[in-house]
This record gives sequence, C-alpha cells and structure tokens, in this order.
Amino acid sequence: MEKREYYSLFETTRARGWFIYRVFAIFMFVAICFIWFYRLSNITINGEDGKSWAWLGLFGAELWFGLNWLFSQALRWNLVFRKPFKTRLSQRYEEMNLPGVDIFVCTADPDIEPPIMVINTVLSVMAYDYPVEKLSVYLSDDAASDITFYALLEASTFAKHWLPFCKRFKVEPRSPAAYFNTLASTTYPHDHNHAKHLEEIKVQIKVTNYLKIDV
Repeated sequence: MEKREYYSLFETTRARGWFIYRVFAIFMFVAICFIWFYRLSNITINGEDGKSWAWLGLFGAELWFGLNWLFSQALRWNLVFRKPFKTRLSQRYEEMNLPGVDIFVCTADPDIEPPIMVINTVLSVMAYDYPVEKLSVYLSDDAASDITFYALLEASTFAKHWLPFCKRFKVEPRSPAAYFNTLASTTYPHDHNHAKHLEEIKVQIKVTNYLKIDV
C-alpha cells in the first residue's frame, strides 16, 4: 500500500512570557495562602460592634476570590495558540472523503441587521473553496421579514454570476461588499477576462443595491 505523507492541520505554539507568568502565579498563590492563614489565625467570634460579621464577610470574600483565581489558572497555566493550515485539508484528505459542512446564518431584525449585510454573509460562505455537494448554507430569519426573503431571492440570481467569478479568479475577500470596497482602493484589473466578468458582476449587484435603497 502506498504511504501518504501526513500533513498536520494546525500548529500549536506556546504563548510568549509563559515562564514569567508561572512565576507570577506562584507568588500570587503564596500571597493568597498568607491572607487565608492571617484571617484564620485572627478569628473574631464574640467581637463587639459587629466585628464578627465583618470578619466573616472579609473571609468569605477572600476565600471566594482566591478560589476563583485558583480555578482560572487551569486555562492560563499552559496557554497555547493554534494556527490552522487551511490549504492542507485537501492535501490530507481526498475531495470525496471530506465531511459535509452545514453553515447557519442567523438574523433577527432587518432594521438592525440590513438585508444587504445578511446577503453578503450568505454569498461569502457560499463561495468557500469547498466541494459544492458537501456544503450547505441555511439562512434563519427569526423576524420572517419579507424584505430579507426577497433579498435572498435576488441573491440566488446574483450567486450564479458571483460564485463562478470567485472560483475562477480566486477572489479574496469573497463577500461582494468587502471585495468591491477593496477594489475601489486599488488599481482596476488589467486582465481583460477579469475586467469583463467584473462588469457583469457590477450590473448584477445593482439589483441588491436598489433593494437596500427601498428598505
């Protein structure tokens, strides 16, 4: 059987300054223990003027915050960062062996979340570099807005031009709004085919812009 080279999908690196933080954490733990020892060695039970209640309150607060800090060190003691290698997924697995992916885009209020923003999100995830038959995108609208519904219908027509355009020219970013904003600050594409397809995309995106104006 032919052996394939194993590709790691991510790289794990330890956070900078981990040794200094561990020294700091040890000193902090010793200080907390000294506070607890001092409080327990100076117990006030039958004090006057409510001193016993004050002692109980102070000791309870110190115990609570001390234990809370101690338990939080489980996440901070060995802090690491993981950097994924997105291009290695297809190298490690054949396209037919890639898992199916379901992506849910949720919206609740067409006034707070304009349909143009929601549709840009839907189009960007639809343009992922992933097998089409294994990628499903769902839009959940809690407000059941007619505007969002009709925006999605227009986006389905626009996607027939946008998705092939993204795959052919390796467009980044793949959100139409973000891409055209980036393009406005750069030079116009010199490739004739690229420019031709871009003009078609601009014509199609006007429909969505008109919808935004109507909103």
